[in-house]
Amino acid sequence: MGWRWMFWSAAFPAALFLLMALFIPESPRWLAMKGRQTQASKILSNIGGETYANAEIAAVCNGEHQNNTEKQGGLKMLFSKPFRLVLTIGIVIAVFQQWCGTNVIFNYAQEIFSNAGYDLGEMLFNIVLTGITNVIFTFVAIYTVDKLGRKKLMLIGAGGLAIIYAILGACYWMHVTGLFMIILVVAAIACYAMTLGPVTWVLIAEIFPTRVRAMAVATCTFALWTASFTLTYTFPLLNTSLGSYGTFWIYALICSLGFCFFAARLPETKGKSLEELEKELVNK
Repeated sequence: MGWRWMFWSAAFPAALFLLMALFIPESPRWLAMKGRQTQASKILSNIGGETYANAEIAAVCNGEHQNNTEKQGGLKMLFSKPFRLVLTIGIVIAVFQQWCGTNVIFNYAQEIFSNAGYDLGEMLFNIVLTGITNVIFTFVAIYTVDKLGRKKLMLIGAGGLAIIYAILGACYWMHVTGLFMIILVVAAIACYAMTLGPVTWVLIAEIFPTRVRAMAVATCTFALWTASFTLTYTFPLLNTSLGSYGTFWIYALICSLGFCFFAARLPETKGKSLEELEKELVNK
């Protein structure tokens, strides 16, 4: 019955999500692109006021006017030379969100906590604790993403996880058990939940030009879930061959490489329109 209740319980938030989705407004940018400026302006006014709405509608219309002579984008355009830089950035962001390793804590929590010296009852409590931490620090991300900026949060996430995983791997190597291991795991989840987890989706939605945006977001999402599959599939293999310490050191190395990439290549999208980012990232 326990397993049945666990599956049934997931139906309640799913039903709530379905109900709330009925009240989600249509994308104002899509409405403007389809010539339905009145509806788009109304939605934008509700978001940021009349001045903001007028500026956004004007930017969209100007961008569409400039792109009218160009073929609207499919995969061929997306992978063409002008968009290679921004597509590379988007795919790296998406793949890194998974390969940073935090999701293995959720998928293989029992194995991770067992290696840290916890019995079944303690493991279940720790799993609940990690879930609560994930929810709380996602709200932290909501309140900081427009204050600190996307790039800074991604750097904090990649750098913070690199340090935490390096320490976690050292603790596994030295056979450390107990409370300190839980603190490290919770810290990793908190760091991920307030940075890489949600901010990745914000960036993917912001960096691509309008004419390839839909195809680009779909491509990056495909890359993200492919990376999720490979992460989930390879963790048991790595854990068996290298041990927990070696596995988390590999994730620490990946996070370090991600930090370097973000520092060198990731643009700050805070306060910039899609048209401004297109001028910055697309080779004409």
